[in-house]
Amino acid sequence: MSDNITLGKALNHGLRRSLEGNAKVVVMGEDVGKLGGVFRITDGLQKDFGEDRVIDTPLAEAGIVGTAVGLAIRGYRPVCEIQFDGFVFPAYNQIVTQVAKMSYRSRGKVKLPIVIRIPFAGGIGAVEHHSESPEAYFAHTPGLKVVTCSNPADAYTMIQQAIASDDPVVFFEPKRRYWEKGDVDLGADLAGAYPLHKSRVVRPGTDATVIAYGPMVRTSLDAAAAAAEDGRNLEVIDLRSLSPIDYEPVYESVKRTGRAVVVHEAPGNIGLGAEIAARITEHCFYSLEAPVLRVTGYDIPYPAARVEEEYLPDLDRVLDAVDRSFGW
Repeated sequence: MSDNITLGKALNHGLRRSLEGNAKVVVMGEDVGKLGGVFRITDGLQKDFGEDRVIDTPLAEAGIVGTAVGLAIRGYRPVCEIQFDGFVFPAYNQIVTQVAKMSYRSRGKVKLPIVIRIPFAGGIGAVEHHSESPEAYFAHTPGLKVVTCSNPADAYTMIQQAIASDDPVVFFEPKRRYWEKGDVDLGADLAGAYPLHKSRVVRPGTDATVIAYGPMVRTSLDAAAAAAEDGRNLEVIDLRSLSPIDYEPVYESVKRTGRAVVVHEAPGNIGLGAEIAARITEHCFYSLEAPVLRVTGYDIPYPAARVEEEYLPDLDRVLDAVDRSFGW
């Protein structure tokens, strides 16, 4: 039987289940304990599991991740919360030079099963450092796995799968979707869950393929619903994993539809959309009826809250790209 809960609550349940299932799992970050996190994702966990397993840290991201490296080497499975996306950069050195490299440097003898949770992207009326989309930095770094959920059911299973992984995982959470509800089977066996690093077709279609992840999946689904009113049947793919990317469902879809539009909030310049477009062009060239188009944030620092809606990709911009694709 499924429960209808928010994405944020699904993450809370997933963290709770991981803490219950493995005494080596520890949660750490700024205000994650007594407060339950700025978005209340860790609400109630310190009360139930104690201060030794749900740890309020100093305001020092480099210290949080650096401590997690030591804990992981000693056999723990630390889950670090970075309070906001733009706060991750003080820990960037630890993540790309230690977390990403340790297993390779030790020829696999040292595992760092660390999960770094990052609420990311905009849409909540916040300012720069609170609305960033830094996923490309980490997806570009060999040695890191990078994933992002778009709905409560995936949030619940993916956070548990990430914690169970022996590889370090950067786990991006679409903060504007924290309060959106969906059905979640809280009693489901994780062994039967959809694989962590597999893409998923979330809306079948025949006319064009829209590829998205994180917060833009809902935007793309809304665009597909609007397009259906005009007689266009769009297929929407949720990538879910950004490193590695599961391209097979993408290629299969584009070879059928002949058109592809990639959507993400991050700026377009050297973003994930560029890599995805290049791969589609390499593998589906003779099936394409138009160039692969991208709908992204603009190549500027994140704007003031009062104009962020002008910056963020929305339904109209996705539909405009689809129209341009059909114009070729």
